[in-house]
Amino acid sequence: MDFSLNEDQRIFRESLQRVINDLFPFDKRQAAVATTQGYLDGHWQTLAELGCLAAPFPEDCGGFDGGPLELMVIAEQFGRRLVTSPYLATVVLGGHAILFAGSEEQRTSLLPKVAEGYLKLALAYSERQARYDLFDVATTARTDGGGYVLSGQKDVVFFGSDADVLVVAARTSGAQRDHDGITLFVVPADAEGITQTRHNTHDGSRASNILFDEVKLGADAVLGEVGQGLSVLERVIDHAVAFVCADAVGSMWEVYEVTLEYLKTRSQFGQTLGSFQALQHRMVDVYMECELAQTSVYDVTLNLDKDAVTRHRAAMAAKIAVGQAVRKVGEEGVQLHGGIGMTMDVPLGHHLKRAMMMNASFGDVRHHLAAYGRAISAAA
Repeated sequence: MDFSLNEDQRIFRESLQRVINDLFPFDKRQAAVATTQGYLDGHWQTLAELGCLAAPFPEDCGGFDGGPLELMVIAEQFGRRLVTSPYLATVVLGGHAILFAGSEEQRTSLLPKVAEGYLKLALAYSERQARYDLFDVATTARTDGGGYVLSGQKDVVFFGSDADVLVVAARTSGAQRDHDGITLFVVPADAEGITQTRHNTHDGSRASNILFDEVKLGADAVLGEVGQGLSVLERVIDHAVAFVCADAVGSMWEVYEVTLEYLKTRSQFGQTLGSFQALQHRMVDVYMECELAQTSVYDVTLNLDKDAVTRHRAAMAAKIAVGQAVRKVGEEGVQLHGGIGMTMDVPLGHHLKRAMMMNASFGDVRHHLAAYGRAISAAA
């Protein structure tokens, strides 16, 4: 596999790095997180002007004809500066659901507005009883004349309260845990019968619990094929796993570099902390965790366009490897900084919070270990 970026991708990464570093020094990041939205509209428009919102979409949808590599570059820079924004919700989750399953009319009417920063999306798929099982869907969409009536509740919808349009997974047939019978719908966020309750997530982002109370939809609200939404949902979530893993690796490298600089300059017992061999060995371990996690991100990124089995196994493997590594690196960064690492006045603790949030999103390590084991056993 070729892990190198081409010239355009390198230029994009360098430009993005300069802008992100300027927009999100730690004090400005904290000020943005403290707002009601958890981010600033000006930052969102800057990301649009830089091409981040258009990067993964094809040209006929207003994009730059990029893909997983561009998303990896963006995610790593976000992780370094702990960026909070509706990017994951709008571009990776909602945007890719429309890209993968939408009709030509849905794609060309919605995605150009996303690319320009004028339309925000969210994917409402997670339910309380389901844990991480995408096929466990109790929300229903029953037929009503020529349309549907949507009823149920979705939890932890990332930046749902800021979305203009929701992509909702609902059951149109079958039992609650059947794999068939799940349909995706495009729903205006201000439709009658929708109630949202917003809350803060552990890393400073925002999410909503959304109640759908007899929400009436037309037949044109269906995204993709009726009853065949699970395969689309699985593909979207694999892309989201790759994105949060790349974000985590960016965070890990930042923790490593900041901690290494701290050990080189902080003096204790008449010499720098970095002169102690035991701490040097711990930093070597941190470096190796970063490198191994980076390799896992490369692997899943380059496998996202492969067949469903290969793609999903790569996503599970990355979530396991990066999930274990990001927690270890975050904890080491906090511990090696001593007492100051325990405060919220320096970025280290916030990187550890980001690690905890990453591990809880789209399946934790235990979930993916079990799923990977089942997949290997079934193939044997």
